Amino acid sequence: MAGPDYGALGATFKIVRLLQVISLLGCIGMAANFISEMVSQDNSPSDELVGTLSVTCIAILYCAITVILHIDNILPYLINTGMDGLMLIALSVVAIVVGKPLSYLNCQAVGTSSVAESTSQLSSQLKDTFNKQGGKIVYSNWIGASKTTCYEMKAIWGLSIALCILFAFSAMCSVCLWRRSKTVPPKDMA
Repeated sequence: MAGPDYGALGATFKIVRLLQVISLLGCIGMAANFISEMVSQDNSPSDELVGTLSVTCIAILYCAITVILHIDNILPYLINTGMDGLMLIALSVVAIVVGKPLSYLNCQAVGTSSVAESTSQLSSQLKDTFNKQGGKIVYSNWIGASKTTCYEMKAIWGLSIALCILFAFSAMCSVCLWRRSKTVPPKDMA
């Protein structure tokens, strides 16, 4: 991957962005699968999963654009620092909202069945609850429906926490890259 030669700092920025994209793709894949399963059972997906999918899709688009601008050496690093901070805040909200009920859940204690089976079981067991809430799945009830669902949601939670760390780190790299791009190289004294 070409781009400006900012040494180890530039390479670190690219590696962090690559790790962000990998983590975001994992979150998007798992959240989209859960939403698909919920919709296939004629239920409205939970707000937590829709929010997770929305934030991660925006974040992956942002990562792709910033990598392209960095490679072309036209990325405004100071603005990028602010945007990384905003992504950090958004992903912190995702980690808190997704993780709050998960932190109390022991996945080993949950029954064993697939994601599709758990959605089907939950749909039949809690039909009255869904009807009272307009067919919307209650996230805190749904995450405990199967061991697979529990572990996958904990994976999304863990990736969200990792993304918070990665966006904080890329914001620090952006500040350093901004300072480095503003320094004037010394003139030769020859």
